Amino acid sequence: MNPILQVDNISKTFRLSRKQQKIEVTKEKLKVAVNGLSFGAYKGEIYGLLGPNGAGKTTALRCISTLIKPDSGEVTINGHSVTKEEDKVRGEIGFLTSDLKLEEFFTPNYQFDYFSKLHGVSEETMKQRKKILFEKFGIDKFAEVKVGELSTGMRQKVQIAIALVHDPDIIVFDEPTNGLDVLTAKVVTDYLKELRDSGKTIIISTHIFRVAERLCDRVGIIVDGTMCYEAEINDDNRDSIDLESLLFKLVEESEAMKNA
Repeated sequence: MNPILQVDNISKTFRLSRKQQKIEVTKEKLKVAVNGLSFGAYKGEIYGLLGPNGAGKTTALRCISTLIKPDSGEVTINGHSVTKEEDKVRGEIGFLTSDLKLEEFFTPNYQFDYFSKLHGVSEETMKQRKKILFEKFGIDKFAEVKVGELSTGMRQKVQIAIALVHDPDIIVFDEPTNGLDVLTAKVVTDYLKELRDSGKTIIISTHIFRVAERLCDRVGIIVDGTMCYEAEINDDNRDSIDLESLLFKLVEESEAMKNA
């Protein structure tokens, strides 16, 4: 079986401003965010990208989601290039990140309709999909409340619903449970499992190791923009695998190599 998503040796470098250099305590003018990263994800699985802050997880997801272009390498989704066939790719993916904000003045109802029309979803399908998603996440009670007046958890649920307006085959979530209370986080992770079981491919980044251990079918650990480790997680090893300790070990080894 071929991967539905294939990331082949992508790299991405950013130029640092003086302010960014000061924040990162460096005199280097360039930052290598992703460095020769490769991995694949299959239909009907949840793949987790793990790594410390600044490891390159978000940059990799943005390259996959067509928000930025890699300097080199290639990403293909269902055989379509993210750099050459952006429109086709965008029709097949849903992307959620806390950096992408909804307009606070508008209601969930209005914004769901707007993004549905933007993706060419028919009105009948839009109404059916909205009913299912709004009831699933309890948004129906807040459908006419301005997004700016919603709680953090409800905003996250609205963002997820809107990311799924066009029923994408691949769903890319950057820190899907970040900032959520325990109950809301469970609603989100349970729904991700439902999507996976329905045949969707889900890519998440997370710094919460228990989320990865309980939710993901496979994981990849990124350090300094490079894939350092990949593993399958299943019923045989789910309770015994210790991703947090493994990450610390990989980071220590990377630091030791830099200082050698």
